[in-house]
Amino acid sequence: NNNHYYLLILVYLHFLPKEATETSSSVYVASVLVALFSNFEKGQYLPLNHPKQMAHPSMLLHRPLASLPSSAFFFLPATLALFTTLFILFYIFTTPSLFISHQHKHNLKYPLGPSQSSPLTPILPSNGSFHLSAKFPFNDVFGGEDGTVSPVSSRSHFGSKGNSMNDIDVFRDGDIFLEDYQQMNRSFKIYVYPHRRDDPFAHVFLPVDFEPGGNYASESYFKKALMNSHFITEDPRKADLFFLPFSIARLRHDRRVGGGGIQSFIRDYISNISTKYPYWNRTGGADHFYVACHSIGRSAMAKAEDVKLNAIQIVCSSSYFLPGYVAHKDASLPQVWPRTDDPPTTTSERKKLAFFAGAINSPVREKLVKFWRNDSEIYAHFGRLKTPYADELLGSKFCLHVKGFEVNTARIADSLYYGCVPIILANYYDLPFADILNWKSFSIAVVTVDIPLLKKILRGITSDEYSSLRGNVLKG
Repeated sequence: NNNHYYLLILVYLHFLPKEATETSSSVYVASVLVALFSNFEKGQYLPLNHPKQMAHPSMLLHRPLASLPSSAFFFLPATLALFTTLFILFYIFTTPSLFISHQHKHNLKYPLGPSQSSPLTPILPSNGSFHLSAKFPFNDVFGGEDGTVSPVSSRSHFGSKGNSMNDIDVFRDGDIFLEDYQQMNRSFKIYVYPHRRDDPFAHVFLPVDFEPGGNYASESYFKKALMNSHFITEDPRKADLFFLPFSIARLRHDRRVGGGGIQSFIRDYISNISTKYPYWNRTGGADHFYVACHSIGRSAMAKAEDVKLNAIQIVCSSSYFLPGYVAHKDASLPQVWPRTDDPPTTTSERKKLAFFAGAINSPVREKLVKFWRNDSEIYAHFGRLKTPYADELLGSKFCLHVKGFEVNTARIADSLYYGCVPIILANYYDLPFADILNWKSFSIAVVTVDIPLLKKILRGITSDEYSSLRGNVLKG
């Protein structure tokens, strides 16, 4: 079932002024330790298929417990807990988990006979900065006129901990992505639960009739673009997915609901559609999705557990440490700041090594200012800037995206817009479109424990590597 992947592509198409990356974490070895300690203890605990066990099955029921010292009953679980804890801590602090890409590749080849539907159709609303042509520049991205990719030799590591450059392709699988897009464009359909304009909460369910703005504009842009696209069907029998059209951001600012009433509102809404329509109960909500960019969305489903566990959540807060986010089921939404002015000239001279400006509202930012506040090459500002923010971005080689109260901000989008290579300082964070975009080709991820080594890492990037990174940034 490729519906989830098609949805990911759909979200990607709405936000081609990009942002994004990858993450993956696992404590698999801890479970291995459990198995080892369970099956063996000084040769007395044998695997079930061991010859001695098979020859004497009664051994499974009659262990010589009396022969074990009493301290063993405390020592074994205590030792197991200690080793497991030490391993997890070692893993977290030494593994650059942000650099591990998902191995969830979609390599299905679809029959691409003559299309019976309309040609590739732009699905974005008309807007100066949100433009998607009906024809993707795949030749420009992938090299030759035939869309093939020239072989690239393995590149060296960036600094001591930075991501390694094994290729320079912006897309992970460009040819497969194009095939999937064409297949999706022909047949993928979404049913939106209907609401009338005289509905008391019409502003929550219907797309806005103005150009969205502010930190949470991504949420409104997605709904507005989707509702005007050819992916919408009024026949739920033809639908691949079902869209829950409520807006968390607009609920947050509705005085009748507010932040404290969102959980009950969502619970009642799911109860209503599951009673009125058969589609939710058919799958338990697994073929339903909603979009939320406001940070309060992380707890909005607390009273609607089925939504959190089963439905696809497209959210800006895609941190593995958030209880509401389920990696590999949910998708990361890029947070963008709407712009209507002309794109800036990105060929300006960049004299600063790195730049960041923002409030000190997290331990990560506190650590950054502790080490680099007075540095002459890394400009870490935590107050009012004397120069325009845009000028600082245009004058810096690297722009820092540092986790604050939440990991989601528009800084990655800002970096790409102003031609600055993003440096991402946020552990265990799913970057948007990680299955589609090769983030290593246009950004650098640094684990937060390596903040003291930040200058060494950035200085270790060769001029050729920087040119490759920035060239891919400018392709956006």
